Amino acid sequence: MTIDPNRPLRLGFPVKVMGVPGLKSGDSRRWQKDPHLKCSLELLDGVLDYLKKVEIDMYRLSSDIAPYATHPDMPQFHNMVAESDAELAAFGKKARELDIRLSFHPSQYVLLNSPDPDLTAKSIWDLSSQAEMLDRMGCGPEAVLVTHVGGVYGDREASRARWIEGYNRCPEHVKRRLVLENDDIRFSAADVLWITERCGVPCVFDYQHFWCLNPERLDMRDTLEKILATWPTGVRPKIHFSSPRTELREVKRKITPKQREAAMAGKKAKVKELTRAPVKPTARVKTVLLPPIWTGHSDFTNPFEFATFMRHAKGLEFDVMMEGKAKDVSIIKLRPDLLRFAPDVAARFGIYPDDAEELAAQDRALEKGVSAEDEPDVDEGDLVAAPEEELA
Repeated sequence: MTIDPNRPLRLGFPVKVMGVPGLKSGDSRRWQKDPHLKCSLELLDGVLDYLKKVEIDMYRLSSDIAPYATHPDMPQFHNMVAESDAELAAFGKKARELDIRLSFHPSQYVLLNSPDPDLTAKSIWDLSSQAEMLDRMGCGPEAVLVTHVGGVYGDREASRARWIEGYNRCPEHVKRRLVLENDDIRFSAADVLWITERCGVPCVFDYQHFWCLNPERLDMRDTLEKILATWPTGVRPKIHFSSPRTELREVKRKITPKQREAAMAGKKAKVKELTRAPVKPTARVKTVLLPPIWTGHSDFTNPFEFATFMRHAKGLEFDVMMEGKAKDVSIIKLRPDLLRFAPDVAARFGIYPDDAEELAAQDRALEKGVSAEDEPDVDEGDLVAAPEEELA
């Protein structure tokens, strides 16, 4: 697929479909049940049909659709990608016929800059498996693998340099698809541009991450232009967009026996906390309400924030992966909002006044209820709490 300058920009979402309760995005059975990529592709065929129905033309595949395919202790699963060649080809053909752009975003545990050579080697194996799936689907160069730089490990410069060493060890079919994203707590847009200047890997601009981590105080428009220019000629770049979560966080905290004993004796707590409900003296756990962390993603995209960003990026061409926690539902909600509040921005995504009635009907249908999210996707801002040693 090459850039069609007349083609509207795309809006996409990652992995879980929330607009249809029960519509699965992969075979999640445990190894004892012999899960397989073929089963995942059967389930994903239904996802493609749904995407066509709601007219969403970009989708991020789960990095787990080939269960245990790279698990070092389970060789019985290692050939499932090759075994699924015909099914992958058929799935890719259908995606192309529906004009749906696909991608992967390997988990935060895939690290090319780990100081542990075994983990780096395992990460390259994971990337190779996912690149192979896209190749067997017959996807064009717009189907990419998005990854982060990884951990700092006490030395930022050495970690950046080590990422390049890991990249250079990747096979060519991985390098053709790998793109590097600025993150929200460790490596900024300036860091990924530093890396791409030295090895040529294309970059993905993440809007919320840019706000959360920009110590160099780079200009957003200028940085966006530089990052888009890292993509090969003829391949439309994509970016990530999400709005920050503003609600109070509900955090469960254990009540120690000493605190419980003091409460039952009628003593007031030394530390005042805002709790969801009055805490009984005999309680063992309390729910504390805390201010938001700005790396957290909101359920829905703020239409005013998105319209402002798109006007700031006027004249630039890129597709947008929407990373709101409400997934597809956030897009179904956003489209009529754009048409109402920012028709100039809506038109860039092929949304026009003639679509208003259909989009409003989809919006009203959401009132019937949607599927609940049970596990966050990578890039939803939950990494801030993850100790770096978990990434080593």
